[in-house]
Amino acid sequence: MPDTGNRWLTPAEYDAWYEAPRGRWIGEREYRLVCRGLEMRAGTSLLDVGCGTGWFTRRFARAGLAVTGLDLDREALAFARERSPDGIAFVQGDARRLPFADRSFDQTVALASLCFVDDWPGAIAEIARVSRRRFVLGLLNRHSLLWREKGRGGGQGAYRGAHWHTPGELRRVLGALPLARWRLHSAVFVPSGSAFARAIEPMLPSRLLLGAFLVASAEHSG
Repeated sequence: MPDTGNRWLTPAEYDAWYEAPRGRWIGEREYRLVCRGLEMRAGTSLLDVGCGTGWFTRRFARAGLAVTGLDLDREALAFARERSPDGIAFVQGDARRLPFADRSFDQTVALASLCFVDDWPGAIAEIARVSRRRFVLGLLNRHSLLWREKGRGGGQGAYRGAHWHTPGELRRVLGALPLARWRLHSAVFVPSGSAFARAIEPMLPSRLLLGAFLVASAEHSG
């Protein structure tokens, strides 16, 4: 969830943000929460929808998952391919019309990507369609300190034009799909990454849906 003042990041700048101290702390919190909703067994197939530069895609691959990254942005995909091991497949495609057969992957993730998809409910239905077992969504939380700082008035910098989700609308969309055991959690309650932010983060339960990073996880009912 990089923020950049009043401009967009290039792919190189995006990756560099996650390698800086604050970005690394935020990325680690996001990654850990997402992994709690996944089956992290070596060889399990995983589709990363809206993979961008592949920063999280590579993390999943290092954990032993068989990963495919999908994105619509050719520049981001080219960057991801250059910096990723040969075992990761990258595909250009639209989250609203995933170019895969039903239940093609054991699991699917979409991390901070559906916030920029106009028909995000349709994209969630597509993610559910191609997932054999479960999927995890990482979204921007409308009920968070980060929204108050960066999301109001159409958003600033990399957040410009983003949709900030609420737990209520996610419950409605997920509840309309044939899913089981869907859950909501959040992380990154104080996004500054300051000493105070790092100290208070472990004290707040992930079920408190006030963190900047809102995570929805679900699995098929059948």
